[in-house]
Amino acid sequence: MRRRPDFVYSVSSTTRNKRAYEVDGVHYHFLSVEEFAKRIASGQFLEWEEVHSDYYGTDKVEIEALLKSGKNVLLDLDVNGGEHVQEQFPDSILIFLYPPSLDELRRRLRLRGADDEATIERRISRYVMEKVKGDRYPYRLQNDDLEKTIQEVLKIIESNS
Repeated sequence: MRRRPDFVYSVSSTTRNKRAYEVDGVHYHFLSVEEFAKRIASGQFLEWEEVHSDYYGTDKVEIEALLKSGKNVLLDLDVNGGEHVQEQFPDSILIFLYPPSLDELRRRLRLRGADDEATIERRISRYVMEKVKGDRYPYRLQNDDLEKTIQEVLKIIESNS
């Protein structure tokens, strides 16, 4: 039986406020806007993006070190970030996950209880752009059942290993 590849999850940086349950360095590296700007200027990010009025980015040195050590790195990115990573690492696997509907996305965001209504609506307004760009990804999965989606993602990754 073929062994599934081992993964390490990349911890992104963000300027967004830390939620009560989040731990710095585990969920995100929480940075000030000033520190984030310094890292942009020094070329430290593999990719970065302003999303929903906050900045998010992936540390280039961290990713290169993980890859050099033979790790498979799993990134959770917006669609623009995925495009930037693909440009620098053409053999990366892009999988666009999308909700069954805008109403379901809105319901999930409200259920999470982490954002106010204005933030939720900003996220919803970005969805059309994300869906158009995501439809250009080689793999697209509707995330209507979490366990099923996880299994489909694993199948895609294994088929490309």
